[in-house]
Amino acid sequence: MNEELPNQRVEAHFVGPPPARQIARASGVSDVEVDGCRVRCVVCGSFQPFLEALRGYEVIALTATPLASLAEQRPDPAGGKRKARDGGGGG
Repeated sequence: MNEELPNQRVEAHFVGPPPARQIARASGVSDVEVDGCRVRCVVCGSFQPFLEALRGYEVIALTATPLASLAEQRPDPAGGKRKARDGGGGG
């Protein structure tokens, strides 16, 4: 079974400066962008390392949006869009 870790686009708003350095160092976190009191990043797999990086900082808003898998983003060689696999058997 080929199970991909879920990727999430995360945005967090803080009361004051965010812990950007701790977030960037957290396991599974990439593409960290800071804009004032807002941080955007991608979290792959578990949120635990990301959440631990936020410890001690006041978060006033937090959103996470699933990113499409790479297989879903690649165009079908036949010219159509690829459909997500339903996990069903078949040969």
